[in-house]
Amino acid sequence: MQRLQLQSKPNQNIDYYKREIEQSSRALGRSRVKSSICLESFMKYCEQYLLHDPIMSGCLPSNPWISDDTTHWTINSNLVGTPTRLRVERWSFSFMELLNDCLGKREFKTYLEKEFSGENLYFWEACEDLRHGQSSKITLKVEEVYKNFLSPGAARWVNIDSKTMERTLEGMKQPNRFVMDDAQMHIYFLMKKDSYPRYLKSELYKNMLAKAIVPQETKKSVFPFMRRQRHSSPSPAMVSQTTEDDGKSKDVGPKNAGNVSQA
Repeated sequence: MQRLQLQSKPNQNIDYYKREIEQSSRALGRSRVKSSICLESFMKYCEQYLLHDPIMSGCLPSNPWISDDTTHWTINSNLVGTPTRLRVERWSFSFMELLNDCLGKREFKTYLEKEFSGENLYFWEACEDLRHGQSSKITLKVEEVYKNFLSPGAARWVNIDSKTMERTLEGMKQPNRFVMDDAQMHIYFLMKKDSYPRYLKSELYKNMLAKAIVPQETKKSVFPFMRRQRHSSPSPAMVSQTTEDDGKSKDVGPKNAGNVSQA
């Protein structure tokens, strides 16, 4: 039986064992995290976002899901004059929280322009447009991004290392929506590690946090139309019963009145 199993195995050459060794090496080098550390990180995340959860902590000034007041959606729209304090505080949670908020990204862009590094955010936005844009315009957008940000003498030239530039130029020979990923990631980490911490310590962010509004709680009627009195038509049996009761009361009324007068 063992001879049959050995004969059934295919001939495994040296390339097969090389692939096995490479896969085993990658598996050993893969980073793993203990479950306790994952749970601790999850608990910190929940505690951090607790006050910002409309289900767990409620909404101010009122909950638009159970009332007719839509002020909560109005004051938290994409671009408002004065944001809420919870919204501005959330920008400090992570760099992506800041970029995912239209108002936060606009304020961060204003700060970068004052620091003469606004081209970094413009380049990141152009790469996002390339990645999620139309497939028919990929080649054109790749050329525009290179011309505006990476070519020598570009209007908004960004500083990336030589190896990243080589990989980007090599990928541009066959344009695709991910050809700028290496350069975009380089600029992203540059903003995250340098510009973002300085923005949180800047007067621009502190002033925005100081003038942010804290909505006062208002008690609105919950679905007022549910509180209206319902005038339903009574059944015929109930109508006949009420008419009989009215007739009896009329017949008994004068007799009772006479008895009361004699007393």
